[in-house]
Amino acid sequence: MKPIDPKLLEILACPKCHARIQEAADGLHCTQATCGLVYPVRDGIPIMLIEEAIRPPVSRQPQSSTGNG
Repeated sequence: MKPIDPKLLEILACPKCHARIQEAADGLHCTQATCGLVYPVRDGIPIMLIEEAIRPPVSRQPQSSTGNG
């Protein structure tokens, strides 16, 4: 994946929940644990469409520690 300009990453937000976006090897990840969508990047262009996003497997999403267990 071609790196995204850091200035662009500063202004991008998840279209679904409006949280910040973080760049990763497999796309742009929403940083909100309850959303967690991954947006693809094609030819260096972020595809910030909810319809194009992928929900990662549950095991990849951060776990909430509630102390019950």
